[in-house]
Amino acid sequence: MSSTHATAALVTAALEQGLAPEALSVQDDSAAHAGHAGAREGSHFSVRIVSARFAGLSRVARHRLVYDSLGSLMVQGIHALALDARAPNEV
Repeated sequence: MSSTHATAALVTAALEQGLAPEALSVQDDSAAHAGHAGAREGSHFSVRIVSARFAGLSRVARHRLVYDSLGSLMVQGIHALALDARAPNEV
């Protein structure tokens, strides 16, 4: 794997810092995508996150907050991101 690929630990740290989640699960799905063209461009993750910051926001707005929190990882280390972003009252 290239040194430019993100790790689950880096994704977790960025989301914890940016969104102060009440619950967070980051799963690295990269192995399941080995061999396809995008696999060389970065890692694949499934993220389930519960944060008060999502309250009252649309799904698109929640995803933007996640992308903003991940910052440079989105352009240099992550190829695909499956998100389940919820407010605490939606769990």
